[in-house]
Amino acid sequence: MPTPPQPRPKPRSGAGALPAPSPAAPLTERQEARRRRILHASAQLARRGGFDAVQMREVAESSNVALGTLYRYFPSKVHLLVATMQDQLQHMHATLHRHPPEDTGAAARVAATLMRAFHALQREPQLADAMVRALNFADRSVSPEVDRVSRLTTAIILDAMDLPDPPTPEQLSAVRVIEHTWHSALITWLSGRASIAQVKIDIETVCKLIEATAPRD
Repeated sequence: MPTPPQPRPKPRSGAGALPAPSPAAPLTERQEARRRRILHASAQLARRGGFDAVQMREVAESSNVALGTLYRYFPSKVHLLVATMQDQLQHMHATLHRHPPEDTGAAARVAATLMRAFHALQREPQLADAMVRALNFADRSVSPEVDRVSRLTTAIILDAMDLPDPPTPEQLSAVRVIEHTWHSALITWLSGRASIAQVKIDIETVCKLIEATAPRD
């Protein structure tokens, strides 16, 4: 059985208490460095042992921050792992910018991009499983983090499409369906219910929606 998200400790009072970083305000250089250490520690623990290995106390120790400080950045293990997925996708996005797919046609470029992202996750199955399980466990309190993951996935798909004009509502709808299919394919592969070959077929099939929703002259 998966380990449930750990409860948040009560905030400390007094002069020693640190203010919670506001999600709307930019982090200071020191806060950003601390956040980077936390995300790195989360990913390293997940790589070694998956979802159950990511324990908040161990993350705090590995990142050299106080446990109370960790909870001010990430109120739960699920918040932390969803943020870790966002961080991993940002790295993938940057790599894809530097080395975009060479396929001709928007559908082929998107399929190639998503399969590259899939193969990157395939190389680290424990980490992939931990992040996907966190997404599945996420409740309304994690909505901002989940939304950021979704927006980043959408941006990756739209970049691969390389449209000459802003996407139409029909194209955006197709992007959402493609995003859902990619996420579902990742889940079925992680659970052993789909082969990599089947994932590739599913991704290539759903990406044909891009051609079906392209504006006609």
